[in-house]
Amino acid sequence: MLRVFAVILCAAGAACAVETKAWQQAEMADFEKGNLARLSLRSDGRLMLAPALKEVFDPSVTFLWSIARDSKGNLYVGGGGLGASKAKLFAIDAQGKSKILAELDGMAIQAIAIDSQDRVYAATTPDGKVYRVANSGKAELFYDPKAKYIWALAFSKAGDLFVATGDQGEIHRVTPSARGSVFFRTEETHARALAVDAGGNLIVGTDPSGLILRITPAGEGFVLYQAPKREITAVAVASDGTIYAAGVGNKQQPPPPPVAPTAAPVTPTPTGPATVNVTVGGRPNAPPPPTISGPAPVITGGSEIYRIQTDGYPRKAWSHGQDLVYALAFDSRGRLVAGAGNHGNIYRLDSDHTYTRLLNVAPTQVTGFCSTPDGMLYAVTGNIGKVFSVGPQPEGSGTFESDVLDAGGFSYWGRVSHEPQGGGITFQTRSGNLNRAQKNWSPWADLDAGRVASPPARFLQYRATLSGQAQLMEVDIAYQEKNVAPVIEELETTPANYKFPAPAAPFAPANPTLNLTPLGRRNPPPAPASPDSGSSPALTWSKGQIGARWLANDDDGDTLSFKVEIRGVNETTWKLLRDKVRERYYSWDSTAFPDGKYVLRITASDAPSNPPDQALTASRESDPFLIDNTPPEITGFSSVPSGGKIEVRFHAKDALSVLGKVEYSLNGADWVVLEPTTRLTDSSEHDYRIQVDRGQGETTVAVRVADEYENQATAKIVLK
Repeated sequence: MLRVFAVILCAAGAACAVETKAWQQAEMADFEKGNLARLSLRSDGRLMLAPALKEVFDPSVTFLWSIARDSKGNLYVGGGGLGASKAKLFAIDAQGKSKILAELDGMAIQAIAIDSQDRVYAATTPDGKVYRVANSGKAELFYDPKAKYIWALAFSKAGDLFVATGDQGEIHRVTPSARGSVFFRTEETHARALAVDAGGNLIVGTDPSGLILRITPAGEGFVLYQAPKREITAVAVASDGTIYAAGVGNKQQPPPPPVAPTAAPVTPTPTGPATVNVTVGGRPNAPPPPTISGPAPVITGGSEIYRIQTDGYPRKAWSHGQDLVYALAFDSRGRLVAGAGNHGNIYRLDSDHTYTRLLNVAPTQVTGFCSTPDGMLYAVTGNIGKVFSVGPQPEGSGTFESDVLDAGGFSYWGRVSHEPQGGGITFQTRSGNLNRAQKNWSPWADLDAGRVASPPARFLQYRATLSGQAQLMEVDIAYQEKNVAPVIEELETTPANYKFPAPAAPFAPANPTLNLTPLGRRNPPPAPASPDSGSSPALTWSKGQIGARWLANDDDGDTLSFKVEIRGVNETTWKLLRDKVRERYYSWDSTAFPDGKYVLRITASDAPSNPPDQALTASRESDPFLIDNTPPEITGFSSVPSGGKIEVRFHAKDALSVLGKVEYSLNGADWVVLEPTTRLTDSSEHDYRIQVDRGQGETTVAVRVADEYENQATAKIVLK
């Protein structure tokens, strides 16, 4: 954002180009253009230190989809990816030591849950199955829902495991003794997300209708909200009962009215803990499983987060046009945290009106969260799969490297002003004449008493380093472009005897005006278009008037004034016609000048926008043009008999220009065009002949001769 300091007060419509300007950054969009390192960015344009981010584990897999923590502080992470021969379950103990706990049949572990006895349950996909894995790594098939996908697992307070599946959109309930059945049919393709509230109700998100359902312990379903997005990727329930859900993907057409889900009859599917072959700590040679085909291979339209209040009222709490939210959790203060792709961003909802982009992790998707009692948040990622710890303490320091300011031309740099809060902030700058900050720029330099120490150039970049509790809300860097002289690109005189409208008073004072931006927007309104469009107003006929018009520009956008001067082609001194002309055209009375050839000089000045000692000018001379206000001369007017007619003869001559229209009239009748004896009118003098019938009595023959500058002479002869 660029802002102009109130150094010069400009009249309405006047441009102020070479004055002190400020490069201002104060909005989220301004800071998003730069590079943030260990910094968080709030939606109201506030930079602060990010929660400390640390890579905890790199298992060398393409994706990690799920994470859970037991009561002893051990983490369990499920991963896999396209082309993987086994789905892997990793364990990370409280001291940070990691291992492959088990490898299961399948391509990926999509969900993990831990029961009250710290037993680990892992759900694989495709051909979804739920395995129970002992601390030793021994895995046994716990439940087979006969579904292609298992998207989520959650335990009830009673110890029942709920399994959200696709591609039939069913919720299964499995008892601790491994007896399971269909608990609820959503009538959707996928039961995509699952959570349990304090009352034991299931909160379920679906695809493709984007439903958010509440299912009671008795299996009674109720649609809380039908989202505009097609897929609900995550749900979370706050401590006060507020429900949050993330939706992604545009629907192809308006959603049909939701079908009321019905509870399925309980039809137990007897399954026992069957032992399966697993490999602990190694990878067997096995054929690759079939390719996973998810419910929405291509997701467009960004994502939204919905908040459903305890009374059931839904509203959109957050949205983003590109990022896709995959995971939701709460921080130690109960604020919602969202993990997104495909840029690896983690967001936090701070209030109804603000949110924070907490940090960015190198992989492209944040796919799962797990929180700890001490306020730490663990995040798993996809493409590439890694485990990170987030917080609870902030980073020690962080830097913001701005985007590049294009000042528009060679510029001088001034003071750096900023609006800080708490902690310490230091600035450095660098400048150059390439539009990218490369090695051929100046090196980073500290400020000199608060002013930019980098050399004058066209481009500038700054770097701010924050420490402690520092927050940065606004940065203003003053600069001033070096003044550039105007240019007169074209100059031409106009046809004689026509004039432009009367010029305006030369820079008459006007009350300043101020255009406010629309409410809610801080960017300034667009600058008015250049007054020089190359056009000029229509001319009106006025004898003796002559004019000129010109095309002039100033690369600084300065307001220009013009001086119009004239001299004869054989003269050396310029005579002033008018000074401080605002328009790019001018007319004057040529009858005040003797006939002859003249030259105009137009001088453009940017003085209206610059101090007197910095104003620059440029001049251009016209091609020679003719001033001719003297009519032609008619001589040799005579008459001689010619058979039955009388022939009237005369000679016409103009001193400076070619003859124009010649006409005659008999006894005041209409004028008749007359050709010269040579037929073509192509010279400054010609002979003319008129044939008049005899026997008409006394006849008055009048002739009218004009030159190309519309000067006219008349004469008459009376025939008897």
